[in-house]
Amino acid sequence: MNYQDPATKCYLGSPSIVRLPDGVLLATHDYFGPGCPRNHEGEEHLSSVYRSHDDGKSWDNLTHIAGAFWSSLFGHRGEVYLLGTSAQYGSIVIRRSTDGGCTWTHPADEHTGLLFPGGPFHTPPNYHCAPVPVLEAGGRLYRAFEDNDPLHWPRGFRSCVISADADADLLEAANWRMSNKLVYDQDADPPEFGGAAGSGWLEGNVVADPEGQLWNILRVNSDPVLNIAARVRILDNGPTQTFDPATGFFDLPGGLSKFSIRRDSVDGRYWMLTNDMCNGDRPIRRNRLSLFASTDLWHWERKALLMEDHHETTPQDSVRRTGFQYVDWQFDGDALLYLVRTGYKGAHNFHDANRMTFAKVAGFRSL
Repeated sequence: MNYQDPATKCYLGSPSIVRLPDGVLLATHDYFGPGCPRNHEGEEHLSSVYRSHDDGKSWDNLTHIAGAFWSSLFGHRGEVYLLGTSAQYGSIVIRRSTDGGCTWTHPADEHTGLLFPGGPFHTPPNYHCAPVPVLEAGGRLYRAFEDNDPLHWPRGFRSCVISADADADLLEAANWRMSNKLVYDQDADPPEFGGAAGSGWLEGNVVADPEGQLWNILRVNSDPVLNIAARVRILDNGPTQTFDPATGFFDLPGGLSKFSIRRDSVDGRYWMLTNDMCNGDRPIRRNRLSLFASTDLWHWERKALLMEDHHETTPQDSVRRTGFQYVDWQFDGDALLYLVRTGYKGAHNFHDANRMTFAKVAGFRSL
């Protein structure tokens, strides 16, 4: 879908995708790295918007949005929204488009989409997220964020969830509320985790289990242990989160990388795209993207290997230089469509992505 020359030292991040009611596909991504555009505080902050009228075969760059980072596209009540932060570790902001993504509202104040102000530069609150799903459940919308305070990756991330009445004006800050901010307790780590310097949680997904209980399922930096996530219970329709370290850590393929989980309204199964680490793979790899399914949200089965590198000369080079990562995806009738931050064929390394890749999985329920 897009290519960025690695010589620019500007890399492509945070893919998000949605299909509009008229059938058009809309996609966004942001820019990071030493050569990327920055705001007056020196923070990464720019996103680009793309549109496809031919089901993803070709894409047009529609516009650019300053002050949008780590953002999720989602459709709601016939309009499209972009929800994320204003910059790297910025404010929580939301924008609305009523013309298919051509123009967007600007979050200038608490009445126009500035939901939760962040502090200047790296002064807290330092809001963080990834393009994770926005869940509608019980008449409310939910999305996970983190406040990195004190600013440290990964131990500084404090988990939180914001929510609003689904029928409210989503640009009005007063219609949103934020949960308590849960500190990651490294003293409660399982002994096999990598220790206080390296453990933490981030990039949560709000999901309802089959009984309707809401959970914030977070990526856990548990290295050297792989495939672990954390489940944080959401109570009282959003304002309260609780975590029990005795039962809160559970096995999840790709739990060490960013993942996105959604529930299929057709058959009730949960689906997830992530970088799976099979059988304790070393070194940790993002050069393989797989599709998983679950009936209960807690036990997962791999259904398909979607992307795997066969370009690099050796497996070691592939792990070091290729990444299919930070995927965002949507149900699309009998298919899944997805957008992937891709470091491939000339990228400096797997992390510093030089491409955005669009693809589709037809007939996914029969896999």
